[in-house]
Amino acid sequence: MSVIDEIKSKVDIVDLVSEAGVKLRHAGRNYTGFCPFHDNKHTPAFVVWPESGTWRCFGQCNEGGDVFKFVMKRENLDFKEALDKLAARAGVQVPTFTRHTPEQKEAYDNLRILLEDAIIFYRGHLMANREVLDYLRQKRGLTDLSIETFGLGYAPNAWDSALTHFTQRGYSEHDLAEAGLLSQRDSGGFYDRFRNRIMIPIRDENGRMTGFGARVVDPNDVPKFLNSPETPIFSKGHLLYGLDRARKPIRAADQAVIVEGYLDVIALHQAGYENVVSPMGTALTEHQLRLLKRFTRRIVLALDPDAAGQKAVLRGLDAARQAMDREGELGFDARGLLREEARLQADLRVASIPDNLDPDEIVARDKEEWRRLIESAKPIVTYVMETLATGQNIIDPKVKNQIAAQVMPLIEDLPNALERDTYRQQLARMLRVDESALTGTQAQASRVRRPRVGQKSSQKQVPEKPKNALTLSSNNKVEAYIITVLVKKPELLYRLDRVLQEYGLLKLAVQDFEYTDHQMMFGLIRESVEQDKTEQRDFVVESVPTSLQSLLQELDTQTEKFERMEEKVLEELLRGVIKLRRVAAGENLNQLRYLQEEAQQVGDLRAASYQDLVLKHTKLLHNLDQAYRKMSLKRLQ
Repeated sequence: MSVIDEIKSKVDIVDLVSEAGVKLRHAGRNYTGFCPFHDNKHTPAFVVWPESGTWRCFGQCNEGGDVFKFVMKRENLDFKEALDKLAARAGVQVPTFTRHTPEQKEAYDNLRILLEDAIIFYRGHLMANREVLDYLRQKRGLTDLSIETFGLGYAPNAWDSALTHFTQRGYSEHDLAEAGLLSQRDSGGFYDRFRNRIMIPIRDENGRMTGFGARVVDPNDVPKFLNSPETPIFSKGHLLYGLDRARKPIRAADQAVIVEGYLDVIALHQAGYENVVSPMGTALTEHQLRLLKRFTRRIVLALDPDAAGQKAVLRGLDAARQAMDREGELGFDARGLLREEARLQADLRVASIPDNLDPDEIVARDKEEWRRLIESAKPIVTYVMETLATGQNIIDPKVKNQIAAQVMPLIEDLPNALERDTYRQQLARMLRVDESALTGTQAQASRVRRPRVGQKSSQKQVPEKPKNALTLSSNNKVEAYIITVLVKKPELLYRLDRVLQEYGLLKLAVQDFEYTDHQMMFGLIRESVEQDKTEQRDFVVESVPTSLQSLLQELDTQTEKFERMEEKVLEELLRGVIKLRRVAAGENLNQLRYLQEEAQQVGDLRAASYQDLVLKHTKLLHNLDQAYRKMSLKRLQ
């Protein structure tokens, strides 16, 4: 979950708006009141949707947004100021973003050049060491091609081999320490960090060198694996070994497999299973899972089957549940009410590896066996149940209670009712208890939303969505496409504006985007185009949020095609803008009709005042449909 999404989940928009002096009246599942941004006190055209955390004025303002947009407009703040204010309210830490100066970028590039040189240095020593080569070839089953492809090397069993080699070539001790190749003595001076170890180059997802993983040659040495220290370009919690080579295979298979060892990754790639990666340690981080989310939602954990490996899986559960956000579709029913359809946007499973073997030993024994193991991977909840029950006395009531206490929160966090029921039944059968014991009155009460202060308790109660659930509009993909195209080709914005005006429509504006991330990015794009500064455009690219980076990378791989089909891209942008505006206008129109109908039912004289707003949105829909028809006819000519 991003910082922005976390803030949205923790800030109640009804409370926020009420604290700003707006008197809200409960209307069904929504709240209405008079808009705080203009003087009209005759029509309560200001609507707040607590479930989606959004608001809209159907009157003079004709604006809307989320908690950020409300604070920005109410207090005349820019996005950064509103972000800091709401983060403080929500108790969320906002990471400091620091642009890399040209000097910093040059320094980082120099570190990567040094690390590339280190690969050559360690490779030369590997080729000269028959014992280590035989270990990789015979014991680990690696081919010479795999050894060369993954850049494996060997660090000599000496305290100053790398130090002497690189200082003689003009590198300073500071540079070598900064790259993680040297360690500093307490008494002063430096020595080689890696000694008598197999060296494994670690690259980021873009193939840039970041550091090394080093495995012992002597089994008596400790630790078994030693990574580069944290450096400006190496952060083990932000990297996945092998992802630079696994990106395309992961997309092709629509599945990523996570194993524990670097050499396991190499052996599996060698066997043809190239959608495999490994973390820098056994515990998965949220960032690593979000990194994989750019390429697939289907992830299999295939960690070592020993007790430590099982505990690592369980430790990784919290990170997995936080990183795999939910996606829902917003729509209106016959009465124009907002409904949320949340579903877990990931398929996280665990493969059970038999016979206490490592993955490389499995493929060495039978390549097809690995495929079968991955295909038979179990859902994470099922795996947790079985792991917790292994070696336990299921007959003991206290054991039953302990297992249920750990599994039930996972089950109740699932947004799909059918999945929840299925797992409850599965857990009840495993524990040999009646299912009602798992869904007692206390558990049911915790899942029901309590009425707000002043809200009638007789009102129908609805299940409360999980706090970390994200409600995303079906327009999200359209918005993301528009933003990423304009990041890549900002000059298209002028052409898009002209075409929109030719069709009698307004230029593209921040208000056309629903999501704060996209609004922020569009503001930066508009500013960079108007200022026409290269530095500003570089800043736009650096500011692309994680949620858009995958799509931007896909466009980067299609640069030639992108340039050749610019007219087609412009047409897709125009179609996307019309769709966004049409969906927004349609939703607003449905809501206005609902408010009008509700006012008529209770004899509210203000019902007639909604008519002008209904006509206004009806006309807008007509203009959008007319523009779409013109665009379609032009394409056929």
